[in-house]
Amino acid sequence: MLFLKYLLIAGCFGLFATVAGMVLYDIYLAYELDRLLRRHNQPAESLQLGEVPAPPPPVVSLRPRRRIRWSAAAKLSMIAAVSGLLGLSILVVPDGQAGVRISQLSGVRPGTLFAGTHLIVPLVDRVQFFDVRDRVFSTTALAVRNEKLEVLEVQAREGLSVGLEVTVRYRIDPSRLAFIQANVPQPVDSEIVEPTVVSAFHEIAPNYVVRDLFSTKREEFRSRATQLITTRLGGDGIVVKEVLLKKVELPEEYAKGLEDLLLKEQEDDRTSVDAEIEQKKVAIAQSQAEAAKAREVKRAEGDAQAQVIMAKAQSDAMQYTLPLKQKQIEQSRLEAEARKQTTIEDAEAAAQAKVIDSKAEQQRQGFLADSEANHIRVSAQADQDRQKLLADSEANRIRVTAQAEQEREKLRADSEANRIRLTAQAESEEMQLQAAALKVNPLLVQLTVAQRLSDRVQIMMVPNDGKFFFTNDVLKSAMASESGNLNARPNLKP
Repeated sequence: MLFLKYLLIAGCFGLFATVAGMVLYDIYLAYELDRLLRRHNQPAESLQLGEVPAPPPPVVSLRPRRRIRWSAAAKLSMIAAVSGLLGLSILVVPDGQAGVRISQLSGVRPGTLFAGTHLIVPLVDRVQFFDVRDRVFSTTALAVRNEKLEVLEVQAREGLSVGLEVTVRYRIDPSRLAFIQANVPQPVDSEIVEPTVVSAFHEIAPNYVVRDLFSTKREEFRSRATQLITTRLGGDGIVVKEVLLKKVELPEEYAKGLEDLLLKEQEDDRTSVDAEIEQKKVAIAQSQAEAAKAREVKRAEGDAQAQVIMAKAQSDAMQYTLPLKQKQIEQSRLEAEARKQTTIEDAEAAAQAKVIDSKAEQQRQGFLADSEANHIRVSAQADQDRQKLLADSEANRIRVTAQAEQEREKLRADSEANRIRLTAQAESEEMQLQAAALKVNPLLVQLTVAQRLSDRVQIMMVPNDGKFFFTNDVLKSAMASESGNLNARPNLKP
């Protein structure tokens, strides 16, 4: 369509040029003809003035006077005018733009001419183009050399000046171009958008303190400014796409104080994190103490069960050992009956050794019991003192560890008591079995004592009746003399 438009306009100018050339050419020819005719009629005029007539010139046949082709020129002019009007009636709106028709008779006409080809009334309507693509209006927070952006500074609630770096993306509403052309001052960028954006930020900024503008309420501030700008520009036919608050420039002294405050807040946060880490360490120590406590409980239970199993095993072993002991006693008794008793000196030595060994054994058992009790008491006292010192020196974590240690010691004491109780029970059962065995075989005591004597003591077992044994009479006499001596001595019982 552009080619057709420019072709019609070119044809219009070409036809007008042709008409002008044709008329000028006809006028030139008519002028030359008139000049020739005037030259031919000059002798007749001089004769009338009384001059001598010259010989008549030869007869020349002259053409009639040339006429100018006005009708042809008018027709060509009409064709050129029509071609020009057709070319002017074709309007091509480029991409990214839209137009509105302005009539010389009625003013701005409604409707928008979008990108493409349109027909208008030539010489009556004219078209005003608008760029309907997105535009950007930006401000800067600080004055920068060789930069043409406007500096936007607003007043916060404290009265401090804060620089704002703002970017507004907008475009003209194509459907309201007639309203914009008739009512909005042009150009809209400098006359409408810039004052509206600046005034909106100036109105909203005093509602906030500087710190809120910089950090916590920055998005709220931008949202309120966006809403206000969108509402105001929307009434003028301008669509706001986006409002960006890219930078907030604080006053130098306030920025320095805020930086110090942020450093203190970071230090406070770090202290809080350290406290949380310490609490987690205490919790970990508590869980470890509980785990150690559980392990000690399991270990104590395992030790107790092992002691019970050992006691049962010993009891079961005694059930098989006692018959063997009885057989050995029987065999020893038969051998003793076969050999008779030793001499009186050997019997007295054996009796004295027996008494001494029994007393030594009693003393040793008592000393072992006392030392064991003293060791347990000293260990318990030392553990309590150590726990007390640890509890006094190490705060909450050591207190939890001390409690776990006390519980562990308690469980250990319970397990030790349980072990002692089970051991005592096993020993009691063993002694009951031995007592039963001694009740059946009284000579088992003598045999045990004899086995615990020195290796140099010779043991001989003889039958009770003494039949067919030559030392029977000697032993009887020795035993009788010994009994007489004991009866003659004073009472030696304690």
